Amino acid sequence: MDMSLNTHLNLPSSAIKKEQSGKLVVMSEKEKDNSLVERVQRGDKVAFEMLFTKYQRRVSRLVARFVRSEAEVEDVVQESFIKAYRALAKFRGDSAFYTWLYRIAVNTAKNHLVAASKRPISLSQFEKNDDDDFEEDRFISDSATPEAELITKQIGEAVNKTMDELPADLREAIMLREIEGMSYEDIADAMGCPIGTVRSRIFRAREAISQKIKPMLDVGEGKRW
Repeated sequence: MDMSLNTHLNLPSSAIKKEQSGKLVVMSEKEKDNSLVERVQRGDKVAFEMLFTKYQRRVSRLVARFVRSEAEVEDVVQESFIKAYRALAKFRGDSAFYTWLYRIAVNTAKNHLVAASKRPISLSQFEKNDDDDFEEDRFISDSATPEAELITKQIGEAVNKTMDELPADLREAIMLREIEGMSYEDIADAMGCPIGTVRSRIFRAREAISQKIKPMLDVGEGKRW
């Protein structure tokens, strides 16, 4: 299957639905994805290629947190989408498409590591992108001074080190919330646990990070990032 496309994701016909009253309503992202999934289930391969184009970069960032080699990342991403394509007949839309795809990609990456007898990469080692890591200006005010830049770097390193040392369930929960930007409901779905458990894990992860960076910041007792 050729996944290299320049397909535009503007869906003028499928991204808009008409209510019984005749009013046009813009579809949510979940509805757009489900519409594409339904097209795939009817045999429309172009619809799946559109889903691939939409989520390839996001899945690549996810897989890169487990797999070291850039070439291996690409292989795992391709394998994840192939598995998703083969399993789409069973997708019923109970969860968001990306939540479903996330589980497939994580399981594929973990299976790859087991097969290759490798360990997951440390969070402090993988390349950061502007839009998929903690915004360091959360911790300190924006300043171009060398001192401020050094503090920013130290805080970023402390956050990544602490994240790497968290128990797996806490690390996954905080990554899904802060890096992937997923809702608590979607995280609960992805991790297969109650939403209360998700909130607890994220709170504990944030507390652990807060304790590590507190000495670097001029913050009062009880305040968290």
